[in-house]
Parts: sequence; C-alpha cells; structure tokens
Amino acid sequence: MPLFKDMLGSGESLFRDTVFLSYDFQPKILSCRENEQQRFAIGIRPLLQGNNGRNVFVYGPPGVGKSTACKHVLRELEETTDDIASMYINCWKENTTFKIFYKLCEDLGFKFIQSKKTSELWDLIKSKLNRTAVVFVFDEIDKLEDTDFLYAILEDIYRKSIFLITNYRDSYSEMDERIRSRLNPEFLFFRPYNEVEIAQILKQRRGYAFVQDCWDEDSFAEIIEKCAETNDVRIGLYLMREAGNIAEERNSKRIITSHVAEAIKKVDEFHIKPKEGLEDDLLKILDIIKEQDGKKIGEIYSTYVERIGEISYRHFQRKILKLSEARFITAEKISGGEGNTTLIYYNANKKLTEF
Repeated sequence: MPLFKDMLGSGESLFRDTVFLSYDFQPKILSCRENEQQRFAIGIRPLLQGNNGRNVFVYGPPGVGKSTACKHVLRELEETTDDIASMYINCWKENTTFKIFYKLCEDLGFKFIQSKKTSELWDLIKSKLNRTAVVFVFDEIDKLEDTDFLYAILEDIYRKSIFLITNYRDSYSEMDERIRSRLNPEFLFFRPYNEVEIAQILKQRRGYAFVQDCWDEDSFAEIIEKCAETNDVRIGLYLMREAGNIAEERNSKRIITSHVAEAIKKVDEFHIKPKEGLEDDLLKILDIIKEQDGKKIGEIYSTYVERIGEISYRHFQRKILKLSEARFITAEKISGGEGNTTLIYYNANKKLTEF
C-alpha cells in the first residue's frame, strides 16, 4: 500500500510557519500588555538620562505574558540605543550565583572562563558592565537556590535597572532583608487575560502560523474557550498546533471541530516545563500524588512528612501550586460537611474536558 498516496500534495501544508506557535516566540506587536510595557519603560528611562534606573518586581499567574512583555521591551531598547546593555537570565536553568555569573560572562563574550571561580567571574562582569548602563532581567526567580548575585549587583554595578519575574508575590518576602532594603522595587502585577484578549492574541498567531482560511470558525472558537478556561495562552497555542497536525494527518485542508476535540484529548501530554527539570522534592511530591490520585491535600502532606521529612504546610502548599501551574497536577477545591478542602489529581488521570 502506498504510504503517501492520500496525503496533502507535495509542498502543501496547513502551516505557514510553526515557529509562531512557540511559547517563546516574540511577536513584533505585543497585544494587550501596552500598560505593563510602559511600566517597564518608565523603570529604564532614568538610565537614558545618565541616572540609576528603577527596579521592578513582576508577578502574576503563568501564561499571561510576563516574560514576553519584558523581552519585547528589551528588544525595543536594543533597537533604540547602544548605550544600555540588556542581560536576560532564566533562573530555571541558571539557579545559583555561579551559574548566573557564568552565563553573564558567556553573554558578554568572555572566553576561557571554565576554570574561573565565582569571584573571578564577577570581577570580569563588573569590569565590563560598569562602563555602561545595564538592564538585568531575572525570570522565574522562585527557582533560585541562592540570591547572592543580587546583593553583588545592587552593591557593585553603578547604573542599572533590575527586573525580577515570578508567578509568586511572596517570593519577595522570602528574600534576604539586606537585598530587599537595597532593591526597594516597584511591584507590577500581570492580571490574567480575559476571553476577548485571548481571542485577539490567538487570532494574531493564527494569521502568522496558518495558511489563510484553513480554520473552521466554530473549531477556532473551541480553542479560545478552552484557553480561557485555563487562563493560559500557552494552552491555546498548544491546541492550535495539535489540531493542525491532526488535520494534516487526516489529509484535511480545513481544521474542523473533530480535530480540535481530538487535540483536547491530547492536552494531558502538555506540560509547560519538562519533568526532567523539576526539583527533587517536587518529583517526590509528584510520585506521591500519582500514587494517591484524588486524595485530599492534607493526606498527601501527611504522607510527604512521613516519608520525606518535616516541612511547613504553607511551604508544601506552594510546592503544590508550582506543580499545578506547570500542569503536572490539578488542584480542585471542594466544600463539604467538614469545611473546604482541596483534592489533588495527577494530570495523566484527569482530562481537560473534566476541568
């Protein structure tokens, strides 16, 4: 049987370019975050005037454009002036002072740094960045193992703005008092997108990523609705890509509701972060949840304490929130005769259609 006989014609595809469906893609026009971008620009403006910049603590739920908006401002800054350096670090990957300094040295173009100590790396960074002004962006700061690098920057870099990005407002209160007193940031909350804004963003990406008129409008409305339920644009991008792939597998020149329905069933495979990148204690909690799927959070906490060791209940709740926001689990609040509680589900066992 011919393997390719019934497929779309040679060179035919429903996609123009799938890069526009990537979570990290930076559109030239960033919709629905104009006010937040202005706040970033205000923080940087003093640097353009030869003064020290402002520091901004950025927080809000995942998938609402925090990183994208900040990167968009940095790109525009780079296109506007050569007098301000911009340094972006993802703290999920670089989560210690040494790793951060090493990455900064790489980005600044230093060679032969493999054998250098932390203090030696910092001396290189200072020598270069103190010749100019600099904007530092540290994304996902809740993944940091230490914050010594922040103290060094606050003390030793002359003209700078520091932007800290996280999902969690209380990441700030957990910082060392020496850092908080010197940082003295403005706080910028990114609210979730509403359904109208989600529709606008996904339509913009659809125009870039797909050939014209390949989407049935009812099927695209399903994507918008499911994305709005999760308040995470990344879910919408995932579903758009999967629905397009399914349509091509079915040799269809249009993406219809049955393709979207099948994509929704596959959403359990979607995680914002790879499981391999999870911290060891989060992996242990995930294993307990997989074993005790659907149990109350208090029961899972008790199992964790019994098997792994003591941890405050509040700290445990934050770890549950991290797993939930990365879509490894679902936390479902319920009310009953004994008051309110939360049931925890391992996401391989719970479908998006049940949310």
